[in-house]
Amino acid sequence: MALSWNEIKDRAVKFTKEWKDTTNEEADAKPFLDAFFDVFGITRKKIGTFEHRVKKLSDADGYIDLLWKGTILVEMKSRGKNLDKAFQQAIDYTHGLKQNELPKYVLVCDFHIFRLYDTEEQTTLEFTIDELIQNVQSFGYLLGYQKKTYKEQDPANIKAAELMGKLHDRLEEIGYEGHPLEVYLVRILFCLFAEDTTIFEKQQFQDYIENRTAEDGSDLASKVQELFQVLNTAKDKRFKNLDEQLNDFPYVNGKLFEEILPMASFDSKMRQALLDCCYIDWSKISPAIFGSMFQSVMNPKERRNLGAHYTSESNILKLIKPLFLDELWADFESIKGNKNKLPEFHKKISQLKFLDPACGCGNFLVITYRELRLLELEVLRATYKSGQGVLDVSDIIWLDVDMMCGIEYEEFPARIAEVAMWLIDHQMNMQISNEFGQYFARLPLKKSAKIVHGDALEVNWEEVVTINELSFIIGNPPFIGSKIMNQFQRDQIVKEFDNIQGSGILDYVTGWYLKAAKYIQNTKIKAAFVSTNSIVQGEQTSILWGQMINKYGVKIHFAHRTFKWSNEAKGNAAVYCVIVGFANYDSNNKRIYEYEDIKGEAHEIKAKNINPYLVDAKDILIEKKSNPICNVPKMSFGNMPLDGGNLILSDEEKKEFLSIEPLSEKYILPLISAFEFLNGKKRWCIWLVDIEPNVLRQLSEVIKRVELVKQFRLNSVAPSTQKFSLTPTLFRDRNRPETFIVVPRVSSENRPYIPFGFFDKNSIVSDTCMSIPLGNQYHFGVLMSKMHMAWVKTTCGRLKSDFRYSKDIVYNNYPWPENPSEKQIITIEEKAQHVLEVRVSFPTSSLADLYNPLTMPPALVKAHNELDKAVDAAYSKQAFTSEAKRMEFLFELYEKYTAGLFVKEKKGKK
Repeated sequence: MALSWNEIKDRAVKFTKEWKDTTNEEADAKPFLDAFFDVFGITRKKIGTFEHRVKKLSDADGYIDLLWKGTILVEMKSRGKNLDKAFQQAIDYTHGLKQNELPKYVLVCDFHIFRLYDTEEQTTLEFTIDELIQNVQSFGYLLGYQKKTYKEQDPANIKAAELMGKLHDRLEEIGYEGHPLEVYLVRILFCLFAEDTTIFEKQQFQDYIENRTAEDGSDLASKVQELFQVLNTAKDKRFKNLDEQLNDFPYVNGKLFEEILPMASFDSKMRQALLDCCYIDWSKISPAIFGSMFQSVMNPKERRNLGAHYTSESNILKLIKPLFLDELWADFESIKGNKNKLPEFHKKISQLKFLDPACGCGNFLVITYRELRLLELEVLRATYKSGQGVLDVSDIIWLDVDMMCGIEYEEFPARIAEVAMWLIDHQMNMQISNEFGQYFARLPLKKSAKIVHGDALEVNWEEVVTINELSFIIGNPPFIGSKIMNQFQRDQIVKEFDNIQGSGILDYVTGWYLKAAKYIQNTKIKAAFVSTNSIVQGEQTSILWGQMINKYGVKIHFAHRTFKWSNEAKGNAAVYCVIVGFANYDSNNKRIYEYEDIKGEAHEIKAKNINPYLVDAKDILIEKKSNPICNVPKMSFGNMPLDGGNLILSDEEKKEFLSIEPLSEKYILPLISAFEFLNGKKRWCIWLVDIEPNVLRQLSEVIKRVELVKQFRLNSVAPSTQKFSLTPTLFRDRNRPETFIVVPRVSSENRPYIPFGFFDKNSIVSDTCMSIPLGNQYHFGVLMSKMHMAWVKTTCGRLKSDFRYSKDIVYNNYPWPENPSEKQIITIEEKAQHVLEVRVSFPTSSLADLYNPLTMPPALVKAHNELDKAVDAAYSKQAFTSEAKRMEFLFELYEKYTAGLFVKEKKGKK
């Protein structure tokens, strides 16, 4: 059992009294250092021997006064000697040490002055022997007490994963695989953490492997098996003649070592691989990435990319802080000076219960628990003033891991989550031990987080934790889009939504939202999920939130608008997410977290209400409409060729085709598709509407292509396509208005505006675009404004992160200016024309060039600013100070239009 700080300080006083007046004649390094380490309860047996022989850079032999491998190197000098030279000598000695022997600390001492150098932090602490009592906690590393800073993609994490990976691969190669291998490696990982975090004695596991197993590895498997059995056996149940080194290991319990596994097999290289793992300082690796590490170990391709499975701490805090943590800290700050209220608050936080119904390896639960334990530590500091009045620290720690519950689809992440919870619990116990001067470890393990292995959409959540116990639901359910779900997953969602219309197009994550909404009925439970932003944009929004709000009475309490998901993974496709916090009751403290830069930090906005589009407006749901809500031209789809590419020509193909078939030129028209339109490329189509049959028969090359179109359509498995084989000369769609505005269906979210353009009947719009027949400059001007873009960003569906423009959701629901004056219409038309003129003044630049935020010409920026002002003026006399304000205004206007409260808006001039 480790000593408490109070006991260590008592020993430090005794040590100082005994040694502070030592003269050079009396000075003897060995008894001095024995007595010094005894202050911390560390014996010579634990440390090793004095006068460790080492080769110096000069190839001469040197002798280190004391070396505790991997921990501390001590160099003693006579009183009054130059400690700078002693320090340099100590550093020179390190060049002769193996990697795993390199110390974290170098201590040089002249029996009166102590100089402690941290080789990793590169910091130095110097004090006299009289000041030892004030500095004993600086040696906390020797006992496992230490503050840690964790980084998700830290080199130590990667190295640890790679070393464990080598061991995994070799065990798998010899045929030790599947469930036994996973359990075996989790146990090894636990032992590695345990010996570096005071669950075991420091380096206890390493010493056991080094001292009790043969170098060829022949007996390693049996020795490890024996250790696992010992860890699962209470001290009083162990054999009386058990090896002393084995018997020193604590009783762990917690069912971690309960299952009897098949015997593994090791060789010398595998034994060394295990020792290499021991040489890592596992205390530097946060339990929050324990699960990520395990998954990366199991998948060799991901070992250098731990972030692929890791939900970054910053993203977890974005959810838990507004959900409950900020409020708890505010409550604590308001009562921390009131000793009568502190116990009540302490009891309150100890009785909280959390459920993560898609917990994976437990990242959310681990970080949540850690933050609550840090809050508990502050409560204890306020209550006991650094240890005063505490007889037994175990009596004052009320939070335990059984406050955390989870559901996980795969078995082993579920088991890893349990272990990660024990490890973070132990680390927090060490912090409190450090604070109150009493060592406290929960061994044997008696409680555990309740992690259920099962499908969260099939499991009854109340069987995991009852609604009477539960406080909060948290997590990030699976990011599986509706188009990549398998049939079983789709059937689950349709069933969860009671087979309502549209449920078949919903993403998988919506099942967790709806199941949570059902679960929290008539309770004070709050829930929050991270999910893709598809649930608050486009067609899915009205389907999901129509149920959430109208059927289950959900109110959104806080929301992070779209931000870029940062899980530290290299090469991962970008994921754009939102966080939505909700409950079955209303709140007066609603907050929206807005991101001006989706890769940056959010700023908080107080809101009266947060609607399903995460806008401060009434709970309006925008559903598909076949016609515009305002008196504006209808939007049409472009023309789908359905031709197998046989009626489409590139610029080069057109030239070649005309060289063979020159008479076909009048039937080859420009084809306006989104990519070519935006990037200044040319594409052509063979448009044979109304061609005379006798003329067509003379065009042999055209006839060949028509025949290919017919065969393509006949060969289709879709009857709807086969029927068009009767008209192989024609596109499936044949819309050819006199004039039209072209609208690309997909456009980059990086552009400040979606570029629209004007064309006439001499161009054919493809199905990658939509068109507004007879659209004029007024319509163009309003649609090319910041006002319309604010609506697009909020209501538009996405293809990856790009805008996917929809006529039924975006255009037909767009609230145009209310009764603009003739002057306002003319001003918008003039400013729109100026935008077009500026575009034309850059003839060699494409629209993609012109609307790239980094290359957009100042003249075009200015023209758009003028257009924006003109459009804003048609909407309101007051300026819009932010995009959020624009959306608040537009939702109010939308509500008026759909309620039919005033006359329809004037047409612009054609």
